[in-house]
Order: sequence, then C-alpha cells, then structure tokens
Amino acid sequence: MRRKASLVLLAVAVFCAAMSPLLRWYAFPRLVKIPPNQYQDAVLEAKNPTLIDYGTMKAKKVPKVTIVQTLKGNVEASERIEKNDGDSSRDVVVWDALSYVQDAEGKMVSKIPERYIFDAHSQEPVHATGEMVDGDPVKREGIEFKWPFLTEKRDYEYFDAQARITRPIHYKGTQDFRGVRVYYFEQTIPWTKVPFPKTMPVKGITPESLAKTGTTRWYTTVRKFWVDPTTGAPVYGEEIQRNELRGGTLLGGRDKVTVFAGHVKMREDYIKSTVDLVKSQRVLVLLMTSYLPWGLLGLGVLLLALALWLEARSRRPGDPAPTAAAEPEPQPANA
Repeated sequence: MRRKASLVLLAVAVFCAAMSPLLRWYAFPRLVKIPPNQYQDAVLEAKNPTLIDYGTMKAKKVPKVTIVQTLKGNVEASERIEKNDGDSSRDVVVWDALSYVQDAEGKMVSKIPERYIFDAHSQEPVHATGEMVDGDPVKREGIEFKWPFLTEKRDYEYFDAQARITRPIHYKGTQDFRGVRVYYFEQTIPWTKVPFPKTMPVKGITPESLAKTGTTRWYTTVRKFWVDPTTGAPVYGEEIQRNELRGGTLLGGRDKVTVFAGHVKMREDYIKSTVDLVKSQRVLVLLMTSYLPWGLLGLGVLLLALALWLEARSRRPGDPAPTAAAEPEPQPANA
C-alpha cells in the first residue's frame, strides 16, 4: 500500500515540477495581455504656466492648464487588423487616444487625437492602416503610453507624438512610489520643429493659414515616468514642456513667442486611483510569473521527498518473519 502511495506522489511531484517552467515560459507570454476593450483616463495639470493669447499673439501667465488624456480600446478595429494580418493567433490592441488641453476657464487650447496599434503581449507597435497622430499617418518605432510586462532596468525607445519621432528614454534607477517599487525613466526631446495642431483655439486660424505667414512651431520637453516593472504601467508621470512660435510675419517682427511653458503633473486624485489600479493588476502577473511557478516547484519538491520517504518505509524490515510451525509429536500406537 505504501509503495502505491509513493508512486502516486512521485507522479504528482513530476507533474508539478513540469508545470512550473511551463507556466512561466509558455503560458505567461500567451495568456497575459492587454485587453482590447480597455478604457482609462488621466488628468494632468500645470500650475501657473505661460500660455499664448492668440488674440494679441502675446504670452502671459495663467492660473493653470489642464490636460485630459483618454485611452479607449477599439475592439472592432483590432479584430479587423487581426483578420487582415493573416495571423489569427496574433492579438492586436487598438487604442484611440485623445489629449484635450483647456485653460483655467475651461476653454479649449488644443486637442490631439491619436491611434496607437500594438501587440497585446509585447507592446511592440503594429503598423497597420489607421495608425496616426492628429490625422497624420505615422509609423511608430518603440513604445508609447506603456512599457512591456516585466520591464527591465535598461533604456527603451519611446515615441514622441508631438515631434513624431522616437528617442531613447533612459532608465535612471529604482525608487519607492506610494508603496510600489518602480523604475524611474527620463527622456529629453531637444528643440524640434513640429506641426501645428489641426484644431486651433481661435476660429479662422488654421495650420495652412499659419504656414503662409512663414511662422513655425518648435517644441522641447523633459518627460518623466515612474513605471511599475511587473505590469509595465506608469503609476505617475510629469513633463517639463515648452512650445514656441518662431519667425514669419505673424509675430510682428519678434523672433519668437512662447505658446506654452509649464511643469505638467498628474492630478492627486488620479495618482491614487492609478496606483490602486496597478496594485490590483500586478497580482495576476505575479501569479503567472512568481507565485504559481515557485509554489508548484516547492510542492513538487515536498511531494518528491514524501514519496521517497514512503518508498523507504515500504522497504524497511518489519516484524520478524514467522518461524516454521512445529511438527506434531508422533503419538504412540494403540496397543
């Protein structure tokens, strides 16, 4: 009986030991992914920034500027791309993003729509029809919005939507942010000529009319992200950004005018909700990469030890072997 039990335990131990690496290296890359219907938003603010007044074409200090960023999963578009891609096993996510900027009075300053198409597992960009920034077709290289699952301590290529260029975003170290161990990344985009937004805050002013004046728009930023390495999701972000108009007849002989200059930070209530969301999401990733693989491996070792112990017990000598029965003494014959 002990021997049968030890064989069963040995079989279960082998199964657990085999499942441990399969979960980590086979199941995790295939099962853990960004859902195609995900929706999220964030509100960022710049306190006391400099903002242009297009009526006077002069820059002035304002109380604040608010940026509302939304990401909405487009399931229909992702299914269409997967079908046209010819590889039904590939999971594609389409995010329709919008950055809506308004001043302290709630008036629109600018709005920039984007369509970001990427692989649901690796977060690598997928080039397909519809990939764009503010209506202009683009071909992204590198990541945007989110880092890969199990982010590494290294530099990544990050796409800048305003400049339509990809530049390295550098790993600067590990920090603790609101109880979450995060990797801090920083990217600097030097002064770069960028397109005017398609939607301008003043009626009658268009990118085409501005281009005729010879005036150009320039932009620079220092981008900072604090990223949860387990999920690859930023828990916090900041930008120190400047925009300028340069040259042309629009400026009335001036060399340049500031369009926007400010330190953009995530609003406090959204920091808390983002941290809580990331903490809940990282449990699933840790389950597939750490908790279950190591748990199964530990259980396999324990069951193996128990199986060997039972096997040894079954082979240990038990009670002494019974002696042969004594032969009955011959009875004397009857007289």
